Amino acid sequence: MLTESFIASTRTIEKKAQATTAKDIGVHLHEFQPIPSLRSSFKKSSTQPNCLAVNATHIFTAQADKSVVHVYSRERSNQEAVVPFQEKITCLALAGPYHGAGTLVLGTEGGRLILWEVRTSPAMSVDTLLTSPSSLQLAVKSLHPSPISSPTLSNHRAAVNAVVFGHSASKANSSISAANDKTCLIWNYFTGTILHTYLLSSNPLCLTLDPADRAAYAGYEDGSIQILDFYKQRSSLVHPHYDADKQSTPTQPPDSDRWSSSETASSPVHCLQLSYDGTTLLSGHENGKVHTWNIAKGKYNNQLADLTLPVTNLTMLPPTGFPIQNPGTTKLQNVVKPKYENSFGGATDENGTSTVPINYTYTAQFTSTLPLPDPPAGYSDLDEALTHPSFPQHMLDEGIAELESLAQPHPHIHSHNNKNTNQSSEETELTALRNQNAALKTQLDTALTRQRSAIAEVLGLEKEMFRREEDKIVKRARKKRRRVRRMEMEERRRRGVMGEVGGEEEREEVVGEEGEGEGEGGLSSDTEEVESD
Repeated sequence: MLTESFIASTRTIEKKAQATTAKDIGVHLHEFQPIPSLRSSFKKSSTQPNCLAVNATHIFTAQADKSVVHVYSRERSNQEAVVPFQEKITCLALAGPYHGAGTLVLGTEGGRLILWEVRTSPAMSVDTLLTSPSSLQLAVKSLHPSPISSPTLSNHRAAVNAVVFGHSASKANSSISAANDKTCLIWNYFTGTILHTYLLSSNPLCLTLDPADRAAYAGYEDGSIQILDFYKQRSSLVHPHYDADKQSTPTQPPDSDRWSSSETASSPVHCLQLSYDGTTLLSGHENGKVHTWNIAKGKYNNQLADLTLPVTNLTMLPPTGFPIQNPGTTKLQNVVKPKYENSFGGATDENGTSTVPINYTYTAQFTSTLPLPDPPAGYSDLDEALTHPSFPQHMLDEGIAELESLAQPHPHIHSHNNKNTNQSSEETELTALRNQNAALKTQLDTALTRQRSAIAEVLGLEKEMFRREEDKIVKRARKKRRRVRRMEMEERRRRGVMGEVGGEEEREEVVGEEGEGEGEGGLSSDTEEVESD
């Protein structure tokens, strides 16, 4: 599954009370899709706009109002180095491939550029004021043996706030600049000519360009977004910027192309970035929030993150998760702090221009196996083995095959050994099964014996309980009969006293009752029991 992320940097505000979770955090690695969430953060950083540069292994941030650049390692998630310079750094950019080291280009407060090769030590100060950050053009210009003329783009009448470059690798690539004179100019920066002029309603603070160079987007101080659609008024097959009839006529975008929302009102837009597919626009605002805009519908989408501090820079990272990716052959493990020199010493050309710096050291880590060169014609196997950086692959394959053939036994011996091995293994398995059956039989006999003992014990307990219940029933019946006889005797005595029954009859009844008592078990035992009751 594809994963798209972005890196945002913030500017510290001294008077504003910061939240505990966001204290000292100045760089945020945030996942954009599929699940928007904060992945990691880096502390001790405060950056102005255009002061963030990122590659596959490191993050570079120029500190606000300081002549210091902080370097963070993305693999180790810590601050790797603090690099001081002689002047305050107002902007920086990284020239070179994303997976390579490249050259860090730093703009100073005095109007100069510093070129720092981050995997070597030299840093050079040059006087070029505007150039393209695509490929390694900046490094080539600074190290080229002969000077290369660069055109000066000076058609703006006020301070320039933002400059973006197209994604083309041809000579037809263009750049876009926005300034405080409420204009946005499209340039051919190879020739220094203006291709088109856009008249805006406010001063744009930041710019970004569509991945296919179809449109540009500008952010304003009131939190709104302006889209500059290059193909909206297209009337021919010629690109509008190269149509001679339209180059001299400025274009004023309609009000419908300016997007606004109550969620972003009164919060200036400091930075803009587009997603990989160009369908979603991300904007960083003064109030610390990152919002998204739907390009197809042309309206506000939702709030993506709240970083509590002013968001000054946004950088979209290349998506990860493609089945085939090219990370490059080398990787920058550690940056080398620059040795700041106004000019390089060392080898010079015929004009006396320095081409190779002193103590030039290349530091990198290989990420994959390097491709081996093909041997020239006429080379024998011995020559190839002697000149090869390692053992040739075909020689290794032949040696392994020979060792495998020597390790294989004779077929007759192998079949006899297999037969003996099979017989011994069958006997071992049969013995193991017999032992297992004997153990199971012993366990079964023990279990049956325990079961019989338990059943006999349960039956004995049941018989004892039944006998005790019968004894209780007999005793209760005897007690009941004794109570009845005692009550009858008392009734007869009462009647004798009252004269209702003669004494002779009473005695005969008593004698009859005693005889009945002897028949039930003896007069003496019943009488004793009655007296005891």
